[in-house]
Amino acid sequence: MIDISKDTLRLASGGNVAAFEEIYKETSGFVYNVALRVSRNRADSEEITQEVFMKIYHNLKNFQFRSSFKTWVYRITVNAAINRYRQSTREVENKADYKIQIETFSSGHKAAEGIIQSDNEEIVSALLETLIPEHKTCLILRELEGLSYQDISSVLKIPINTVRSRLKRAREALLIQAKKRQVENEV
Repeated sequence: MIDISKDTLRLASGGNVAAFEEIYKETSGFVYNVALRVSRNRADSEEITQEVFMKIYHNLKNFQFRSSFKTWVYRITVNAAINRYRQSTREVENKADYKIQIETFSSGHKAAEGIIQSDNEEIVSALLETLIPEHKTCLILRELEGLSYQDISSVLKIPINTVRSRLKRAREALLIQAKKRQVENEV
């Protein structure tokens, strides 16, 4: 995501449609990708993206340039994605359980060396779904989005030590789940 000029942000906050369209064009891909990484669902990501831009449109006048625009957009996107995630937790858990059972059944006869890249992505997705939203979000922002601990702290509005502890717990939980999967696949 490129930096949006303060002039463009001010024009858009004043109701200038062309300025808001410029913001949308420059940030929509970024917002969608963050939403997709958190929600792991394309349809939800599209809805989250729409919701985020509605929030940006209505709240841009309140943006006070205390943080970067990118951080502000991250915060809105992550919060919207977490809220959507919480709304559909039961459905996602049921799908994840089913998907894990199918993967376990279908991959039970494969050797670990024979798993192809798409299988690895499915496994990572399934493992990420086992995490609570707060841990999952921190891990995605750090490992997949490449944000620093300080940036994650700013985006989520939590202390940096909370970021560290959530990342530690997320990694520990992933290791435990990965070991369980490995044992299940060996049996």
